[in-house]
Amino acid sequence: MPIPKPQNSTKPLSWSSFGRTDTGKVRRHNEDSMLERPEIGLWVVADGMGGHDKGDVASQMIIEHMKKMHEGTSLVNFIDDLETGMQEVNRALIEKAKSSARKSTIGSTVVIMITFDKYLIYVWAGDSRLYRLRNADLRQITTDHSQVELYVEQGLITREDALKHPHGNMITRAIGAMEDLYLDMDIQELARADRYLLCSDGLTKHLQDFEIQEMLQNSSTEECCNSLIELTLERGAGDNVTAIIVDIE
Repeated sequence: MPIPKPQNSTKPLSWSSFGRTDTGKVRRHNEDSMLERPEIGLWVVADGMGGHDKGDVASQMIIEHMKKMHEGTSLVNFIDDLETGMQEVNRALIEKAKSSARKSTIGSTVVIMITFDKYLIYVWAGDSRLYRLRNADLRQITTDHSQVELYVEQGLITREDALKHPHGNMITRAIGAMEDLYLDMDIQELARADRYLLCSDGLTKHLQDFEIQEMLQNSSTEECCNSLIELTLERGAGDNVTAIIVDIE
């Protein structure tokens, strides 16, 4: 991935955000974790793998590492530090799982958004998502690392079938899931008035994309984020739910 150089601009882009996480209506513990650091252009949502031991430990370990990231470094070094840190977390979670009584996976999905000058860099593993709303058009710009996504890509099921498929919770990548960690990463150019949504699958299990698009087009980041969470709760919130909305200004 080519690393962009800072661009001179008479009016540089800025950003603001609001995030919220909720245990939901069914789970006893919140295994989601989130981080907002708009001062350095960094946002993270991590979803501890449901049904596994200590999912909250896994997601929080990711967040604790990301809290150590600091501004003032070059983008190349920032991304190198991020990747190195995620590899360290991956190894630590695998060792923790090996030493646990049940020997079961302790893992977490993650989606990370970085803003640098006029660029967006995003990194992910699993089915936590990043959406972009631009000119009233909503796009999911991450691709789920999940079994049902593979079925869709192979033409075995439709996108509509995937919404209710029994393998909907099967993740093909996560931090702590395998010895070899593979993170996906991409880069796009930001545009003024873009709105981005980072979320765990606890939200997208209950809300369809057209509903998310409609809600993202209205109100402030705080009001919009609260509306997304509240509608998810109204619909039963069978999982923990987390959302962060980032506005580019």
